[in-house]
Amino acid sequence: MKILNGKELAGFIKERQAREVRAMKKKPTLLIIRDSDNPVIIKYVNLKKKYGDDIGINVIDYYAKNTDEIRRKILEANNDQTISGTILQLPILEKGKTDELTDLIASEKDVDGLSNHSNFDSATATAINWLLAGYDIDLEHSKIALVGRGKLVGAPLYHMFLNSGYNVAIFHHGDDLTKLNQYDIIITATGVPGLISSSMLKPGATLVDAGTASEGGVLKGDASDEVRTRTDLNAITPEKGGVGPLTVTCLFDHVITAAK
Repeated sequence: MKILNGKELAGFIKERQAREVRAMKKKPTLLIIRDSDNPVIIKYVNLKKKYGDDIGINVIDYYAKNTDEIRRKILEANNDQTISGTILQLPILEKGKTDELTDLIASEKDVDGLSNHSNFDSATATAINWLLAGYDIDLEHSKIALVGRGKLVGAPLYHMFLNSGYNVAIFHHGDDLTKLNQYDIIITATGVPGLISSSMLKPGATLVDAGTASEGGVLKGDASDEVRTRTDLNAITPEKGGVGPLTVTCLFDHVITAAK
């Protein structure tokens, strides 16, 4: 069984990025805007700060007290020539405001690829594509299921796969997940710990678990513990170091492009 180690793939790309940044006359800057101290959010912000430091990109972690302040900071960054890229660290506290706020980010600075007018594809969805390609997972001849239609993963990946002509279905909240055992590749990103049980996966299936949630202070994916005892799967992401590291790598690829 293959372990889809995004951290390993990210290491090769990171070396190339560091060389690119060293050759640039002006060091790029990424602005991260958040309105929460949730441990999952802090974890990902710190990963981005560390990654930026490693390859020579400035990362600004901006804490906004409310939605109005987020809005003001985005508009300010749009006109700030020192900011190469801006991201809104999700989820934000005020429900129903995500689309409105991400759509305020200038298209050339939306390096997460979340707005309707971004110059970039979704960083997380692109990272999953890179991960599957890096481990020679056959998308063209597989039945693919996406669990969750969120803005970060499900929705953009669904459109990517459709545009590539792949056989893809999307499972929404409340759908019968037992039907997942009819699919060759399952990509899940719901943030519901233990949602995907072993009985939902057929032998030879590939599972990409991009779900992240905090349960008792411990980060958990969508796959149940029993799934990870399976030895008859084709491939699976590890509990840590699967999609996340490659998402950060893709994000900084976009920052470098935006700065250029």
